[in-house]
Amino acid sequence: MTQQDRQRIAAGLAGGLSYAEIARRLDRPTTTITREVARNGGPAGYRPQQAHQATIQRARRGTPAPPRTATPPGGTMEEEILEMAVRAGMPRMTARVHHDLMLSEDGRRTAAELTRRLKVSPASVSVAVNYLVQQGFVRRERDPQRRRDIYVVDDDVWYHAIVISERQTLATVRATMTAAETYGLDSPVGQRLAKTAAFLERVSLDILESADRWRTLLA
Repeated sequence: MTQQDRQRIAAGLAGGLSYAEIARRLDRPTTTITREVARNGGPAGYRPQQAHQATIQRARRGTPAPPRTATPPGGTMEEEILEMAVRAGMPRMTARVHHDLMLSEDGRRTAAELTRRLKVSPASVSVAVNYLVQQGFVRRERDPQRRRDIYVVDDDVWYHAIVISERQTLATVRATMTAAETYGLDSPVGQRLAKTAAFLERVSLDILESADRWRTLLA
């Protein structure tokens, strides 16, 4: 589960949505939302940032430390990179697809190539690629001659991924402010939600401004 997913859970809780409705909007099982909220403070105490960090810490405690030896090419280093992506909230299959695209010489692969290289089903690749495209990590190009999609990772996708992520956060900000106004800006809950929205908005706008400023480094 990504940090953006957790922010949307917090906004849903603040807006009085049921676990089932939050799960439907995130396209997740209701049990996943129930477990996520229960282990991270409950409906009244759920905080997305703290929940995300707690999940990372739990994953670290349950994962043996990597050996302090030289990393052989194509071995442990790749596994470490995959584990880091999974701990950050990316589904494992999605992380594998993204990693394989990153390692391709020209940053381009077809669905058939990904299926063959990773030895997984076309459906698994399709789900993973759709997630990556939605999050801005990969873009889809059409090969008109062979009528197939080509999935591309280039330098600029990192800029677009940041923009998409922060726009999602700003959507959470709007939902949180709506919830704050519903509770009343003079109420303790309303004030808490309003402060959260103001903080997330300022941080997101700063990140977007910084991404625009340094985008030339990717050129």
